Amino acid sequence: MTQNSQLIKISKFLSYHLRHNPGEIGLELEPGGWIAVEALLAAAQAHQFPLTRSQLNLVVETSNKQRFSFDSTGTRIRANQGHSIPIDLQLEPRCPPDILYHGTGHQAVESILAQGLQKRARHHVHLSPDIDTAREVGMRHGKPVVFTIKAAKMHQSGHLFYCSDNGVWLVDEVPPEYLGLG
Repeated sequence: MTQNSQLIKISKFLSYHLRHNPGEIGLELEPGGWIAVEALLAAAQAHQFPLTRSQLNLVVETSNKQRFSFDSTGTRIRANQGHSIPIDLQLEPRCPPDILYHGTGHQAVESILAQGLQKRARHHVHLSPDIDTAREVGMRHGKPVVFTIKAAKMHQSGHLFYCSDNGVWLVDEVPPEYLGLG
């Protein structure tokens, strides 16, 4: 197995257990979504997924999506966003830029234009600060379509925005009147 494929495998393991099902390997997320690194490494080992601290560091440092981060002490790790389990990431509301972007597949356009962007099973709708990142996200869902979001106008209307450690903007919903195509 190449180093890159090993890092992808580790990233998928971390995504699943830090975002969706920590209990499967005996973990319980602390407030903010944090888990002690040593507890994570021990749980991985106990569940036949040997993982070293250096491999964990490499995934956190080199992931182009920056899905994970360490706390300031380096002793705790968390997924930056994308949880499907109840968790308060303890993010403070922030004033967004004027425009943000959301990438999706072309098959979702009609529904989004009618209903807006909904978080569904996730905690938030994810928005990108730039078109290129939104397009990359959209490509995971087929032919990509990028929506522009009138974020400043939403904010002025009382919608709360948060920005995760990796620069992804989070909001509960985007009503249709704040959406544009392209």
